[in-house]
Order: sequence, then C-alpha cells, then structure tokens
Amino acid sequence: MKSRLRRTLAALTVPALLVVAAALMVHAAEPGRDESERDAVPAGSHAFNASTAIEARPRAQPDGFDEERLWSGYDDWEPFIATDPSSHFVYALTTRLAAPRPCEICARNAIMFRRSRDGGATWEADRFLLQTKISQYDPQIRVARDGTVFAAFLVEFRPGVTFMRSTDHGTTWSAPISFSGPQHIPHWSDRPALAISASGRDVYIGFNHSDSWVVASHDGGRTFAAPVKTSNDRRYYFHSAGAVAPDGRVYFAAQDYSQTYHGQVHIDVIRSSDGGRTWRMARVDTAFATPRCRSVPGCYFGFLGPVAGLAVDASGNLLMAYNIGNVAHYPQRLYVRTSRDGATWSPRIDISGTALGVENAFPVAAAGPGSGDFRVAWMDTRLGYWDVWYRRLNAGKWGPPVRLSKGGAGAPYVHSAGYDFPYGDYMGLSVDSAGIAHAIWGAGPNYKGPGGTWFTRGT
Repeated sequence: MKSRLRRTLAALTVPALLVVAAALMVHAAEPGRDESERDAVPAGSHAFNASTAIEARPRAQPDGFDEERLWSGYDDWEPFIATDPSSHFVYALTTRLAAPRPCEICARNAIMFRRSRDGGATWEADRFLLQTKISQYDPQIRVARDGTVFAAFLVEFRPGVTFMRSTDHGTTWSAPISFSGPQHIPHWSDRPALAISASGRDVYIGFNHSDSWVVASHDGGRTFAAPVKTSNDRRYYFHSAGAVAPDGRVYFAAQDYSQTYHGQVHIDVIRSSDGGRTWRMARVDTAFATPRCRSVPGCYFGFLGPVAGLAVDASGNLLMAYNIGNVAHYPQRLYVRTSRDGATWSPRIDISGTALGVENAFPVAAAGPGSGDFRVAWMDTRLGYWDVWYRRLNAGKWGPPVRLSKGGAGAPYVHSAGYDFPYGDYMGLSVDSAGIAHAIWGAGPNYKGPGGTWFTRGT
C-alpha cells in the first residue's frame, strides 16, 4: 500500500538483529489506513457462512474463463494467488479487514489463507495464516515444484516483512521469520515481493525501507543472509514483482517515487547473477506525475501511480508489464517490454487497446508452462467502470483482450459494466502446469470500502 509514504518514518528507524516469532506480538499502528477508516466497518457486518467448508463449482463461460466468484462476505482486499506446478493445489491469500479476530488478543486485520485441491474448481474453508497482536497486510505466496509453499507478508512496519513456509500443502507452517539485519539497518520494513527458484532452494524477498533491499536464502527459507541494500539515492522504492530464471538469475520489478509522489516515477528492474550477493539496477521507463483520484473517498495522491508486473518463462525470457503516464496527472497507459537479460529491453508496446483518457492500473504478469507463453492481467476503465482484463502472448502473438470481471452478482459495488473502484493497489495472477490462468483481485465502492476479493480461472 503506497499510502505508507504519508507516515512519519523517523521514529521507526530502530536498529535490530534478525527477530522471530516473539517480535510479532509487538503492537504498532496500521501504516496504510488510519484508525477511523479501519474501524468504520464493524466486524461481521458482512455475513459469511463459515460453516461451508467447500464452495460450489463455478459456471463456465464462452470466453474460456469462469464467472468470477467472491471469496467471502467480509471486507477483503489486496489478494495474491499461487499454483502448485506439480499438482492440482492452488493457494490464495487475502488481507481481511475488520473481521472476527483469530484470537482474543489478536488484531482484526489479518492474512487469510485458503486452498483448492482441484485446480481452483472448489475451495476449502478459510484459515488464519498467523495469530498476532499486530495487523497484517500485503501477502505474497509461491510454490516450488516439490510442493513447498512459501509466504511473505507484512506485520505492520515493525517487525515488518515476515516469512513462513509449509511442506504439507499449508496445513502447518514454520515459525515466522522477520528481517532486520546488522545494527546499521533500521528495524522497520515495508511491501515485500517474493521470488523463488523452481526447486524452492533459493528464496528472495525484495522490500523497502525507503531504499530498496533484498534478503536471500539458499536452504529453502530455513535461514537467510543479511539484507542487501540495492539502491543509493533518496527515492522511495516499492517492489511489485519478483522472479528467478532457470539459470538462477533473479529479478525484481520496482518503482521509485519522490518522497512526496510529485514529479517523475521510474520503472526499474533489479537483478542479481550471484545468488543475491550483489545487485544491479536498470531503468526500464519513466512516467510523469501520477494521476489524481481525490474524487474517490479515501483515495490518496499516488494510489493510481505506476506498478510493474514481471515474469520469466521456461527459457529465461523476461516480460514486464507496467502502467505509466506520458502527461503529468493524466490517465496512464499499459505497456509491455521483453528482455533476455534484464539489462536491455525491447521497445514498449501498448497491449490494452484502450482510448486516450482511459485509466490503466495494477498490471500483473505470469509465465505459462512453455517457452514464450506469458499472461498479463490489469485493471482499466474502458467501459466506464473498473474492470479486470487479460491477454495472452503465445508463440509471438497476442490473443484478444478478455474481460475477467463480468459483473457477477454478490456485491452492491459490482455492475454489469464493472465495479466501482480497485480495492487495494495490487492483484495476483498465476498459471498452472495445464496452462490455466488463475486471477485474483480486490474490488469495492471506493478506497475506503468495504470491498471484497474476487477470483476466476481460465485460458
């Protein structure tokens, strides 16, 4: 949540070493939403039948995608999704706001976990990922080819970025690890992006403490090296995606803003070829000042700013999808570039097909099972409301845009032409071994909500 820039950071620069589960019980204020916003929706104000262990199967649609489904009746936002490359398991995480607490002394804002055993056709009942006194946000989840599941998320600013792993399909999880590092590294951290090798042996987490940092593990997430700083300017970095190539090279997509959001925003790729010991940064593109969304309740300057999705295919080819504006404060366009090494990139192409003046935002990218197979999903306003759109690149050709948010029933903010507003500033996309894409996103009436997490799958 980029709104964390509004917070005063000086008081949070407390040096600390690597901390584990005990530190997760320290209380802190929620960085992205103030107390009045968070408490505006009473717990349980949206009825949800938690006794239903497995939901009904979806209805297939002519375009190849299921009708989208609402995860729950609670106030959910900023979800993520991952498919198991060697089985039919699919896993999803979402941030549940103002819901019943996982324990008597726990915070109400918590990461929810759910899994599907049949490729996303049906889903088991929700479970809390971790019980803490501190609110949780920004979940990420990945799966190795041996079925090990990795999760990274925020437990406020402090202890901040937190990591867990599961070797039994999410039934049980390892003790949480939080990252601080040597004495000269401040204690707080923000906005993780998780990347793993196919084997699961190499685990990387990019995060920011204003500057860009990356932490690496080479024993499957059991232990981590000290965080490495990858930027040396006074910009504010947000990591939005990460991927590890078959040859072990690792890449993170990041955006760097001024400390006030004003002025230009840069789209960056941060890369390492030596297991995360050293890093190089390449600037891929530059955007003018971000669009404004003051007319939307709760929305802040910068919310609709640039975001980059990144994916690596089976042959090591990279694809980056990102939204930028060529005119200050004007609605942004959606572009795609490709690369073989993360240093040099093809000319950008606009794949949205939208007219000038249409907002494009929050793109994500995922690789399919074959070489040259990439999928991109994003949100735009071409129909007058916000919608999620999807395109596939296969054998050098782009398929037509497919509308994933078809106006399914289940919420007052959803209409036949789309939904009122994005709920949270990122969404998730993953492709399983059969080539089926699984997309998940947040939608709501405005930035404040309450909103919900929605899911669909298809080719």
